[in-house]
Amino acid sequence: MTVGGGGTPVGDVVASLTRNVADFPKPGVGFKDLTPLFADGEAMTAVVDALADVVSGADLVAGVESRGSLVGAAIAARLGTGLLFIRKSGKLPPPVLSEDYRTEYGAATMEIPAEGIELRGRNVVIIDDVLATGGTLRAANLLLQRAGANVTGAAVVVELSGLGGRDAIAPLPVHSLSRT
Repeated sequence: MTVGGGGTPVGDVVASLTRNVADFPKPGVGFKDLTPLFADGEAMTAVVDALADVVSGADLVAGVESRGSLVGAAIAARLGTGLLFIRKSGKLPPPVLSEDYRTEYGAATMEIPAEGIELRGRNVVIIDDVLATGGTLRAANLLLQRAGANVTGAAVVVELSGLGGRDAIAPLPVHSLSRT
């Protein structure tokens, strides 16, 4: 898929509109700021279209807080599916299912509702903004599987290929628009 009249590949547009921020959120971490990408209407539409194309078999999109939920909501609307928010601890009313995980800069807990949304047997795809070490996607996958969902894959905007994220979530298929 391409963007604009010049036919620039989506991955190239993603790379050009991603701002690299050193030492955020803590020293030694290189943060990928996708705010410029999200602020560009044409680029954001191309990202949503490209990811929607590769996850079109899902009947539910699970967006990982917070930027994954932003992109996931747009993809769900494009596909006409529902959206499940995977939230950080304490953001959802009880009861919840929880999964602890490690990131490249600490530990956290993710949650999904334990009631009100039937996940058993549903084909769910996980959407996130960045795949780094794979801890977040691995936890999301485990959480959804524990709830009975059939997780069909994951899709991300940017993949940091040198951090082993794909290995951490194998054998779950993952699609990324841009690899750095």
